[in-house]
Amino acid sequence: MNDTKENILVVEDDMQIRNFICYSVRNEGYNCKIAVTGTQAINAVLNESVDVIILDLGLPDIDGIDVINEIRQWSEIPIIVVSARDQDKEKAYALDMGADDYLTKPFSSTELLARIRVALRHVKRRGNSIKQTVIQVGGLRLDMDKHLVFLDEKEVHMTPMEYSLLSLLLKNRGKVVTTAAIIKELWGPGYGQDTQALRTLMAGLRRKIELNPAKPRYIMTEIGVGYRIVEE
Repeated sequence: MNDTKENILVVEDDMQIRNFICYSVRNEGYNCKIAVTGTQAINAVLNESVDVIILDLGLPDIDGIDVINEIRQWSEIPIIVVSARDQDKEKAYALDMGADDYLTKPFSSTELLARIRVALRHVKRRGNSIKQTVIQVGGLRLDMDKHLVFLDEKEVHMTPMEYSLLSLLLKNRGKVVTTAAIIKELWGPGYGQDTQALRTLMAGLRRKIELNPAKPRYIMTEIGVGYRIVEE
């Protein structure tokens, strides 16, 4: 049970789903704030204390993507999208526009609460550290000052591109990083949507850090969307 009473803003016009989410977060010890429209959500973020936003995309006044765009103009509050839109391109678009995570309806309270905990850890890190130079997930450790990678305390040799890819994923651990975002970061905007180089690079990286690359422990593939470093 959580005792810190973080404020979770639930933006959902479907009463049954809204009640389910609020029951889940309150049962975990969080405060639940409610917005039924996109306009209400934006006003809540402007005028109230909000730690995480749970956002449906199909709102009665404005599209959820527009809500994300507006909030991202002035806030880094974590946004977890919950939507019946299950097309890969729609998931990727929401993440590229600034959402931190994406859950497709229906979903379990266990999964939702896990995503909330990840989002809150991201907030805590931003607040507690100006610059994080060492990132560790399980036995995988990245030392950004020394430009070194360790697996179970043994140094792992990385090519510059493998290091850049791993660094990008670890800095966003727990979050899905879309294929388009990775390609843009590693190769630049002119590289387009050619994913073959990324697939080859990922295969090489997994061979170095995964005991069984076919059943990865660290880097998960979000099919049709991108990749995610597992945080818990």
